[in-house]
Amino acid sequence: MADSPGPGAIALAGFMGSGKSTVGREIARRLGRQFIDLDQAIERLAGQAISRIFKESGEDGFRDWEHAALREQAKCSPGTRDIVLALGGGTYAFERNRDLLRSFAVTIWLDSDPETLWERVRDASHRPLAQDREAFLRLHASRQESYAKADFRIDASGSPEEIATRIFRLRWFKGGLADA
Repeated sequence: MADSPGPGAIALAGFMGSGKSTVGREIARRLGRQFIDLDQAIERLAGQAISRIFKESGEDGFRDWEHAALREQAKCSPGTRDIVLALGGGTYAFERNRDLLRSFAVTIWLDSDPETLWERVRDASHRPLAQDREAFLRLHASRQESYAKADFRIDASGSPEEIATRIFRLRWFKGGLADA
């Protein structure tokens, strides 16, 4: 393992299907850090599946749970914030979430071609916002400006290992990885 990029979280932002969870697990493995999937943290906090939250409370209700789960991560003591956090696809689209993330994490946008993303998620019944291709593409386009506010942008094409290696080559990362 290499030197850590310093105290604080590494948060992966990007549209659904960009590989945030898979790449996040790879980064956490290489750094010896804990991996947290924000969607799983939301389900744990809410006590129900995201699809049920959407069904019963709509997207606004889901976004409230999402922000609460993100606040929970931000409140951890500094030593326990050395995590890799995979955000939900829409998390970074909201200013209140971006502001909170700036207080404890470096953010990396995993950017991918929208058609590639659609091919990855179109059959995923557990993704309530991926049920219609045209709506999916419009939503992707509407979030690009928000994602561009992340600290770094990484091309998310390739294997999770390749994407993680690109992240470790960022200037911000102290020391890099010998095996990267």
